[in-house]
Amino acid sequence: MTDEKFMAEALRIAKNAEGRVSPNPMVGAVIVKDGRIIAEGWHRKAGTPHAEIHALNMAGSLAKDSTMYVTLEPCSHFGRTPPCANKIVDAGIKKVVVAMKDPNPLVAGRGIEILRAAGIEVEVGILESEARRLNEVFLKYITKKIPFVTAKFACSLDGKISTVTDESQWISCEESRNFVHHLRDINDGIMVGIGTVLADNPSLTTRIDNGKNPVRIVVDSMARTPLDSKFLNDGAAKNIIAVTSNAPAEKISALQNLGAEIIIAGENQVDLKILMQELASREITSVLLEGGGTLNFSMFRAGLIDKVFAFVAPKIIGGKNSLTPVEGGGFEKLADAAELENLTAEKIGSDILICGYVKNFENGL
Repeated sequence: MTDEKFMAEALRIAKNAEGRVSPNPMVGAVIVKDGRIIAEGWHRKAGTPHAEIHALNMAGSLAKDSTMYVTLEPCSHFGRTPPCANKIVDAGIKKVVVAMKDPNPLVAGRGIEILRAAGIEVEVGILESEARRLNEVFLKYITKKIPFVTAKFACSLDGKISTVTDESQWISCEESRNFVHHLRDINDGIMVGIGTVLADNPSLTTRIDNGKNPVRIVVDSMARTPLDSKFLNDGAAKNIIAVTSNAPAEKISALQNLGAEIIIAGENQVDLKILMQELASREITSVLLEGGGTLNFSMFRAGLIDKVFAFVAPKIIGGKNSLTPVEGGGFEKLADAAELENLTAEKIGSDILICGYVKNFENGL
């Protein structure tokens, strides 16, 4: 169990940079000599030294003849930083234990080849499933060229997100709302539909200490976003508004004058698949979907949602016309319904948080 113990430590420290290394993966490295950890490091931000380099710098000359545990195959190419595999060779490391190969086509086994060609023993696959889960966002982004999308919603026990008079604040408890701000903090973007903007005039910011505000993304086919919307005028983060080619030019221009970036995708309604590709091209690797029922259904129908966080409050709201988290046209057959797997449930305050992955979602896990 020694290998698993040291790799678990590498995975633990890698998570220190959650939400801070995009578009790179989270990586942790631990250097072990004579059965004890002598150095460790994790990747902190894109463009800065990788985890292996931090660990090597900490170990110094003690790295010679030691074993390195790293959560992802060491890189072999010049990107924002020099390749790590060569640095490991130069340091005299005798063995490298890798949790998983890098799915990035620029690496894809080449880092391991460099190490083995230098006579370094390499073992691959220790705690691989845990490593893949850690970097589920990176895996989806690097292999599919679209962001990893997490849908979040809060509803009553009977599945309502508002009363018959459209009162919705607050269905979930304070602890749940704080958790949502954590989700905003670790995602690159947050996406809503024009209906949410018109109804709630949200800020879409992260309200926690040292929090990072995600890029605000609004799906707004006809560019109806009011020019006095909070998110357009607070300067807290970048704004992207997705419109169609039929949106009035003068409205698009007015939004651009307020600093919003416009993405044109589709003619009559926003083509969500094209939008996701456009977001990925801007290095937005993860999106937190906080849409209303219409946008949520459209995203489910398009097969673009990977993960779901559903906060269920111990309240019964009722009402035939009360809104629900997923509406739209609805799936006609149960066989077509979005199905979740790998479910977990935990109590947060007075609510129950259910988390699951959309079955057959394509992020390689």
